[in-house]
Amino acid sequence: MTKVELRATYTEGRIRRLAEQLHRAKVPAQTFAAIMAGGEAIDPKGGDEHVAAWLAGAMDRLEALLDEPTRVCVRQGCACCLGGKRGQISRDIGLQHDTLEARIAAANEARFVFGHSVQRLADGQIEVSFFPAGLEHHRCPCLPHGDKPQSLTYCECCAGHVKHHLSRALATPVQGRVVASALASGGREGCRFRFEVVG
Repeated sequence: MTKVELRATYTEGRIRRLAEQLHRAKVPAQTFAAIMAGGEAIDPKGGDEHVAAWLAGAMDRLEALLDEPTRVCVRQGCACCLGGKRGQISRDIGLQHDTLEARIAAANEARFVFGHSVQRLADGQIEVSFFPAGLEHHRCPCLPHGDKPQSLTYCECCAGHVKHHLSRALATPVQGRVVASALASGGREGCRFRFEVVG
């Protein structure tokens, strides 16, 4: 399918991005069809509850049919909000600071891009947290109306968002994963991501 065909078939943005990334990953047609089953019928005007329910099933199928590296790559490729003001802020951090430590400190101050904090852990990994510690409840900004927890696989799209901006801010490639999320935990945990510098 071309991008035009995918746009016409899947009108809801998050569902269409999933289809595009599966296509980009060259997932076999039969597997693609199984994962995307029913996605063309989801109306973006039908409300987040319907989208969340479909995505929950799609994540189950993704986990059953694709190996972990492929599904992580697919979901991280679904990241949104990669340009605009966020893109400019992360790019400026990388250009205006000379050391990794200074860039991490500047990223930590960039709340609009990275949420609550960016910090270097004792093992050298870089952890990004969207929420402060101690909150009684955390709410997912991506699927705020989902009525039950989603698979952590869904949240890899946010890991892709953080990876994109963190790579720019640190002026070096990073790789990593989501380690906890509001959506997967039913609001009990905040969204946290861990990355390591690979450049």
